[in-house]
Amino acid sequence: MSVPVRQARRAEAESILPLYEWLFAPPGSEPPAWDPAVALERVSETISSPGSTIFVADDAGRLVGICSAYLDLNSVRYGRRCWVEDLAVDPARRSAGIGRALLGAAREWAREQGATHLELDSGAARTDAHRFYERERPSWAGMQYAWWLP
Repeated sequence: MSVPVRQARRAEAESILPLYEWLFAPPGSEPPAWDPAVALERVSETISSPGSTIFVADDAGRLVGICSAYLDLNSVRYGRRCWVEDLAVDPARRSAGIGRALLGAAREWAREQGATHLELDSGAARTDAHRFYERERPSWAGMQYAWWLP
């Protein structure tokens, strides 16, 4: 049984925020400066902005997956990029096609917005997620490095 995926509505921001806990569970962790009040503002902003969106997998009123997508740069080499920042599925509902549907919705939205490619990063310890991404046949894979800016 497939779960419908749609763009989130701003009124759902408070319902979406707790789903980020799925990303904090091992092997993930809560970001050092996580502030739920600030995060709630950012969820609302992401939903409302024309350059970003959050997709939700909605199983009869119960949100079982999220995927945020942002148009963020126009690369000299590759063109307009769409970045997937958060992709998470309820742990009890994984391996049921929900992640694939969310990623597919992000791809389609990105295409409609004029993006030439979709990218995301994933923590080195997220081996289950990496298997999923490999099954989705990325055009390329690489390493990413990041620095916190206190």
